[in-house]
Amino acid sequence: MPVKRRSKASVVGQDRLLLLQNQALTQEEADKAKRELLTRFLKDKLAKEQHSSTLNLHKLNVQWQAILREAKAKELRQDVEILSQTFARVMDCKDSVIESLVTDLEEAEEQHARALRSHLHNVDRLLQLQSCRLACLEDGYSAQLRALQSEFEAERYGGG
Repeated sequence: MPVKRRSKASVVGQDRLLLLQNQALTQEEADKAKRELLTRFLKDKLAKEQHSSTLNLHKLNVQWQAILREAKAKELRQDVEILSQTFARVMDCKDSVIESLVTDLEEAEEQHARALRSHLHNVDRLLQLQSCRLACLEDGYSAQLRALQSEFEAERYGGG
């Protein structure tokens, strides 16, 4: 009987060993399934976090761009205001220069008109003087002509 005992004990030991191996294998498979489930959960969570991070980064960029656009628009408005004021000052200066030039032109036209009147007056006086001189010369010529004619007549009838 000792042979049967050993075989029963060995069968029970083997059964027990198989059972323990089976339990260990089942436990290992359960642990593996838990790890896979946990890994899948963590991967899903990581993907969601990455998506949220990307979305939030996009929102931040959009808001930052809006802030930068607003600041740039404000700066450009100030630049336009400064340029407008500068333009107004330049236009005022140019208007005053134009007014000054118009005044100078009017004065020059008046001076030209005076000079023209003076010139025409002087030309009229010169024409009068020339006319008087010409009349005097004509009178002198006529007198000399008469004197020569009388001399000629006297010589012609007197000496003849």
